[in-house]
Amino acid sequence: MDPTNNYMRDELAGFIPTDIATEIMQTAVRGSTLMRLCKVEEMTTDRKKVPVLTNGPGAYWVGKGKRITASKGTWIFPELVAELLSVIIPAPKETLDDSPVDFFEAMKPAVGEAFAAAIDGAGLFGINSPFATNVYTAAENVGSIVNRTSANFDIDASDAMAKVEEGECDVDGFAARIGAKNIMRKTRGANGEAILTMDASGEKLYSLPIGFTHKAASWDKDKADIIAGEWRFALLGVRADIEYEILKEATLQSVIMEDGSPLSLAENHMIALKAIMRIAFLVVKESAFAVLAPAAATLRALTVTSVAGTASGDTAISVSPSITAGNSYRYKVADNPTLPKYDAKCVAGYSVWDGSADITAATGKKIVIVEVDEDGEARGAGIATVTAKA
Repeated sequence: MDPTNNYMRDELAGFIPTDIATEIMQTAVRGSTLMRLCKVEEMTTDRKKVPVLTNGPGAYWVGKGKRITASKGTWIFPELVAELLSVIIPAPKETLDDSPVDFFEAMKPAVGEAFAAAIDGAGLFGINSPFATNVYTAAENVGSIVNRTSANFDIDASDAMAKVEEGECDVDGFAARIGAKNIMRKTRGANGEAILTMDASGEKLYSLPIGFTHKAASWDKDKADIIAGEWRFALLGVRADIEYEILKEATLQSVIMEDGSPLSLAENHMIALKAIMRIAFLVVKESAFAVLAPAAATLRALTVTSVAGTASGDTAISVSPSITAGNSYRYKVADNPTLPKYDAKCVAGYSVWDGSADITAATGKKIVIVEVDEDGEARGAGIATVTAKA
């Protein structure tokens, strides 16, 4: 690529110039919580083995004339495998008349921010991830998910940190969603000191580094408020080069227009930059991480009443409180049915009910009425003994 004399319309694919690629990476590092916390390995090929000390050697007191006892550390040699991670950034079609240098300079901030969000989402939660592991699943695998139960954030956060410590690791940093920052600012220690502070190196929680994610694509707020960990046990490998391709006629399903339809580049006189990095990510010690999750959601209690219906063998059902807008009812009749859990899919074994029609059921049976959302997941439930018309 000639960076000065050509136009972007003549350079529709290739590698982003090295100096600009380096600046994009710097933008990604500043914006990515994962890249700031993890141990980052430079990769010159798509595979790299990294030595990791998972348990250090011990020390012993030695008496006079006693033989010195030696202990060994436990080393593992996990292999980082770089996977393709791509982002797509729409732009006006007129930018094809820019030189490559001007084009990439203009796109640089958006590309860096998009990579930061994609890396965080994939590595922290497995969102649209090419990687085999992610931090949330690692914590889940070892039972290190702690739900908020206390009115005091610091108590709950301490319980999450204790999970890491029970795994013989030390918390050396946190990842968090930006929405959790408010409660951290308001929380004070035993002597009235703020637990969220700022110094020259950045924001700190309990004097340890904390990174906040700012985009929905990088954090699953239903699963976690913060993640505590010893982050050297999460490896992130980066190859320096960034490939690109200019898309001119694609339909971008991830970009929704005002009318609810996906963005068609051709119809809207636009192009899109598809940038591709090679990134590797691997959690090498699951017990090094713990998650502080939101308070567990509970099923709304429904009061269900059954009286004789209009026709023989039918029952008339009433439910309170009223149904939430956008939700619907399903029901099940059995001898001893149980209430579903919050979020449970209520499809198999359930029938749809419009909230008013009589239901055919035998007197003495039990009927479960479930309020479900648009995905058929339970949001409320109640049970009653059937009274049917003889």
